[in-house]
Amino acid sequence: MGSGKTAVGRALARALGMPFHDSDAEVERRTGVDIPFIFEKEGEAGFRQREREAIEALTALEPIVLATGGGAVLAPENRRHLAARGCVVYLETSVTQQADRVRHGRNRPLLADPGDIAGRLGALMDVRSPLYAGIADLTVSTDGRRVPAVVEEILKVLGRP
Repeated sequence: MGSGKTAVGRALARALGMPFHDSDAEVERRTGVDIPFIFEKEGEAGFRQREREAIEALTALEPIVLATGGGAVLAPENRRHLAARGCVVYLETSVTQQADRVRHGRNRPLLADPGDIAGRLGALMDVRSPLYAGIADLTVSTDGRRVPAVVEEILKVLGRP
């Protein structure tokens, strides 16, 4: 959350001449409602099921650049599909940077309650970081960096101009 997945994904897709997809946007497109509404009506479990279905379908498309929601790696099926069907780039971001980036966002159900955002982000990262690292083909830090610099690094590692 707040690592820049969507912004970097869009820019990377443009640079590679590939279509861009976002799993959260796909869930919203399929349901016709936003993610906070899904969380409100179906809880996180309902959202995660819809997310699994979207990721299964999106990872079957190629070639694309896909940005997933921050918790997508929690489901073993998602990790399996992502690792087997593409090159996974983990955009690693410190909790401090995440908190700065998401503090004013309204579309993040896991941060909806006011209070210790950094503490909640830290707890999420403790669980998610090893899962991201476990499937990543490439890890890139986004702390204090602009989108073009992150994209340039990814392209360089991929051997693309």
